[in-house]
Amino acid sequence: MRPLTSKNDFPSKDDFIYLNAANVALMYDGARQAIIDWTQDLAENGSNNFDEIAEANVFESLRYFTAQLFNSDPEDISIGSSTTELLGSLAWAIAPGADKNVVSTNIVFPSTVYPWQRVARSTGCSIRLVKEQNNLVLEDDIIGSIDKNTSVVCISHVEYGNGQCFDLETLCSAAHEMGALLIVDATQSAGAIPINVNDCSIDAVISGGYKWLCGPFGAAVMYLAPHLQDKLEPGLVGFRSNKDIWDLNAERIDYPDSAKRFEFSTMAYGNALGLARSIEYLAQMGIDNIFEYNLLLADILVEGLRKRSANITSPLSGKYRSPIVTATFDGIDPSSL
Repeated sequence: MRPLTSKNDFPSKDDFIYLNAANVALMYDGARQAIIDWTQDLAENGSNNFDEIAEANVFESLRYFTAQLFNSDPEDISIGSSTTELLGSLAWAIAPGADKNVVSTNIVFPSTVYPWQRVARSTGCSIRLVKEQNNLVLEDDIIGSIDKNTSVVCISHVEYGNGQCFDLETLCSAAHEMGALLIVDATQSAGAIPINVNDCSIDAVISGGYKWLCGPFGAAVMYLAPHLQDKLEPGLVGFRSNKDIWDLNAERIDYPDSAKRFEFSTMAYGNALGLARSIEYLAQMGIDNIFEYNLLLADILVEGLRKRSANITSPLSGKYRSPIVTATFDGIDPSSL
C-alpha cells in the first residue's frame, strides 16, 4: 500500500510502528512547528506581536478549517481547551428539567455522559444509558429509549471500546422526531471518518484535537447548529464571552450571535494554531481518502489477528465499521497485554 503521508510529516522514531491514533495520535509536524513558533515569539516579544488584535483573532484559522471539516459555516464553530470543557458548558446551557431525560449508552466514554449526570443532580432530569448486547449497542435500542420527554441524545460517533460507528442520520431523525437534540462527541471519529453536519441537521458536534486530528492536547472544537446559537446561554463565561472581547464592561455580557458565545477564556493559544495546521493538512489529503485507507490498514490488522486466533469484537462491515479494531484472546486477560 502506498502511504498517504510523507515520513517527514510525522517525526516519529524508526523503532516502532504506531497503531494508537485512537488513543493519542502522533502529531503532524506542521502543528508542532506552529506551536513552537507561537511560543517562541511570545517568549521573545510578549504582547508586542501578540497584541489585542492578534488575541481577538487567534481562533480564526482553526475556526475556518474546522468549518471545512464539518461542512459548516465558520460562525457555527466554537473553540475550547477540551471536549469536556465545551460539552460541560453546553450541558449547563441546555440544563434539562426534572421532567426531561438524556439518552446515551452504558459503554460511552465517561466524559460524554458525566456533564449530564452533574446537571441532573441540580435539575432532576433522568439519565438513560442504553445497555450493550455482546459488546455492541443496537441503534434500535437507542431509538426505543427516546420519547417525548427526551431533551438530548448524546452519543459518541464511534464507541472508544469497540469501534462501533453509529449512523448519525438515523439517530438524528429519531431524536428530532421527538423534539430532542442530537449532540455528538466526535473525538473518536473526526479526521478519520467524514462528518457532514448538513446530512441530517446535527445539533452539535464536539471533538478534541489529539486523536485522529493529529493535533495537540489542549485544543478542541465544537459545531453548534445555527438554530441554537441565539437561544443558549453558555454554562461557562469569561471575558471572551462578550461580543467585543476588549469592551471590558463588568456590568453586562453581550453574547455574540454565533457559536463564538461558547468561547470564554484565555487558553494555550498556540495549541489552537497547531490544531488548525493539522486539520488543514488532513483536509488536503481528504477525509474520504483517509477513511478508505485506514479501513484497508484495519483489514490487514484483522487478518493478522485472526491468524493468531484472536476474537475480533469490532463491527467489520457496513455503516457500523470504523478504523478502530478491538480483539480478545481466549484465556488471556486483556489488561495483561
